[in-house]
Amino acid sequence: MGKYPQMHSVDAPMPLSDAQIRALKPSVKATRHFDAGGLYLEVSPAGGKLWRLKYRVDGSEKRLALGKYPDVSLKDARERRDEARQLLAKGVDPSVHRKAARASREATATSFEVIAREWFERMSPTWAPSHGVRLIRRLEREIFPWLGNAPIADINAPDVLACLRRIEARGHIESAHRVGQIVGQVFRYGVATGRCLRDPTGDLKGALPPVRVEHMPAITDPSELGALLRTLDAFTGTVVVGTALRLLPHLFVRPGELRAMRWDQLHLEAGEWRFVASKTKQEHIVPLSRQAVAMLRELQPVTGHNDLVFPGTRKHDKPISEVTLNAALQRMGYCTRTEVTGHGFRATARTLLHEVLRFEPAVIEHQLAHRVPDALGRAYNRTKFLDERRSMMQRWSDYLDGLKAG
Repeated sequence: MGKYPQMHSVDAPMPLSDAQIRALKPSVKATRHFDAGGLYLEVSPAGGKLWRLKYRVDGSEKRLALGKYPDVSLKDARERRDEARQLLAKGVDPSVHRKAARASREATATSFEVIAREWFERMSPTWAPSHGVRLIRRLEREIFPWLGNAPIADINAPDVLACLRRIEARGHIESAHRVGQIVGQVFRYGVATGRCLRDPTGDLKGALPPVRVEHMPAITDPSELGALLRTLDAFTGTVVVGTALRLLPHLFVRPGELRAMRWDQLHLEAGEWRFVASKTKQEHIVPLSRQAVAMLRELQPVTGHNDLVFPGTRKHDKPISEVTLNAALQRMGYCTRTEVTGHGFRATARTLLHEVLRFEPAVIEHQLAHRVPDALGRAYNRTKFLDERRSMMQRWSDYLDGLKAG
């Protein structure tokens, strides 16, 4: 008692029972009520009841807190005592073991993977589903196996570069840059949420070879475009795929946007298609030429009962797949690596609308749903140049018909 003069010990001849514990009342000074094997319940003057374990390591007496009663029952306290004594039997100090376990949990809670997945869950609802799938797969394949378990605050620029070098070694320079950008976004989220101090990916500028920009294959020669349009008219596949192929040059939207077209987005009487652009996440208006409206009306009896204008063959609640259009072009003899892709029609329209039909670049860029700030710095406006765009889309369809006729 000399070592702990402020305490009064009450040694019970028998182990404690739940009834005894419930009946314990506080005293002027803290009291200890022993169970067995060094386990005891300490009752404070304020009435709190705390489980503790008394044990010795290398001849020194130590104490280990096991929890508060009744949150930790008598049975639970005995189980915790037995676990601690098992560690002692192996030569492990339970207090040291607990601190190590707590440090491990804290490190796990601030690991790169935990924070990356938290960032992904918060941000992914604002992305296209396909983009989210690609992004998380890149992290899972290229980053998590090496950096996932490391505390984000301990990761430095060489650690990240080592992962990017593995991608570079496979010849995927663009992917290495993209993964580096994703990692940087995770770090910036970690800074914003107080889990790390800085984004080390900024130190990697110039560490990777630059990306060679390869534009999507596109036809910009009018005579070649006319031949392609005649080939599309002769397509012998399904009416759904055939209509999508014939519409794409007239509308020059992103292929994924065309595939996801819904009947409730179309206003055929007004000659408009309104939807949220996949890149800008803003509502976009595509004026529909007479030719485009005619193609859609021809398709309406086939898929008009469905929500999607271009439903898949097997799953009608899903659009035709992203490879369907390019595969159809390949079957018609066009190489989608060197000649033309569905996305390439955008470059075709941008070039010929300006160089041949002499439309202003700002009007074309707005129709492409690109973010084009005006002279005052204001961002894309879905209705800007709408009258000019209506005229442009009709002239473009008329021009395509002329090319097709030779």
